[in-house]
Amino acid sequence: MLSAVAHFFSKIVSSSETRKKIIVTAVVLLVFRFVAHIPASGIDRTSLQALFLGSPLLSLLDVFSGGTLANFSIMALGLNPYINASIIMQLLTYVIPSLEELSKEGEYGQEKINQYTRFLTIPLAAMQAFGMYSLLRSQGILTTLSPLALFSLILTMTAGTVFAVWLGELITEYGFSNGVSILIFAGIIARLPVVIGQSVTAVQTQDMMKIAVFLGLAVVIVGLIVFMNEAVRRVPISYARRVGRGVSPFNSYLPLRLNQAGVIPIIFAVSLVLLPSIVSQFLTGINNARLANLAAGIVAAFNPQSLVYNALYFLLVFGFTYFYTAVVFNPTKIAENLQKNGGFVPGIRPGTATSSYLSFVLNRITLIGASFLGFVAILPSFFQNFVGVANLAIGGTGILIVVSVVLEVTRELEAQLVMRRYEGFVR
Repeated sequence: MLSAVAHFFSKIVSSSETRKKIIVTAVVLLVFRFVAHIPASGIDRTSLQALFLGSPLLSLLDVFSGGTLANFSIMALGLNPYINASIIMQLLTYVIPSLEELSKEGEYGQEKINQYTRFLTIPLAAMQAFGMYSLLRSQGILTTLSPLALFSLILTMTAGTVFAVWLGELITEYGFSNGVSILIFAGIIARLPVVIGQSVTAVQTQDMMKIAVFLGLAVVIVGLIVFMNEAVRRVPISYARRVGRGVSPFNSYLPLRLNQAGVIPIIFAVSLVLLPSIVSQFLTGINNARLANLAAGIVAAFNPQSLVYNALYFLLVFGFTYFYTAVVFNPTKIAENLQKNGGFVPGIRPGTATSSYLSFVLNRITLIGASFLGFVAILPSFFQNFVGVANLAIGGTGILIVVSVVLEVTRELEAQLVMRRYEGFVR
């Protein structure tokens, strides 16, 4: 096992292009972690950390910001505004005809949509920065700032988000694909020692058996995540290949992954499921008693251990898995490409019938993948109720992202090595 891993890494290091990707990604991550520890001014950090320790919701939000929120660094907002902007833009492509046409224009159209997403990120980041200021001021952690100081704080936090987005795009362009996921992955890994330390200090001696059961189930769940991420449904494909004067069939298959969307549904779902609680916490300090009571009720209903929170979380993960699968996989285009290249699914007519068949198969396997992803996302909350340690529940969604990103990077490295061997064979 160790020799196979060592051989794999030796092949990675021997490739100049792969080395370049690894170096670029590592340098960008170092810059990201360095900037994440530059604190914003005017914050009582002791009171801020006490607030986050006492709130499972804010602690969960801090995990996805990579610890920048609890430290209230200049990148405290993290990538949440960009993720929300991405969700809005992808939804708008189904509503606005001009955006829908733009999304079909290949690489140029995708680049224009990404540009609109960056523009939308700026006002969303500014609004979220003001909301965070209002929340901290209502908790007595921030004093009332002058208009100029408030403008400077909002501008700094917005610039921090834009800088984080730029770092993510640097990784996507010069390092590994999906740089935003890698930055979130790096933030979760950076917070892992802190979360483990807090969990260990909160565990009592009589809870050791529960912890042992939890760790055993965690290993099983990680194995299931790996299995589900790597699982594919092979759709048989036949090609008519000319051999001399006759035609010889050539058989292949089309691999359809159970989870075509990867880690994106989890990231999108977390951004939306936390929104009601965050907005409600801003409103609890308002002088209007009726509105404050309503906000307090929403905060209680959307506690990370509540049934409402977990049901909404499951539905969001489930829905976003289907939604993003429809974005990244187009059965009509696949069917057209098969028909152009003389390929067909045995027993299925080329063209529209093949597209319908691929949609049918994809919907069935996505049902399994989406259900599993949603189940694993909410499972840590039940573990928390069983073990009684809140920090263990916080790591559940994070482990989905960590495992998925590791698998995606490994898959990309393997594809790079296969391409290198193929190019060497052609030469």
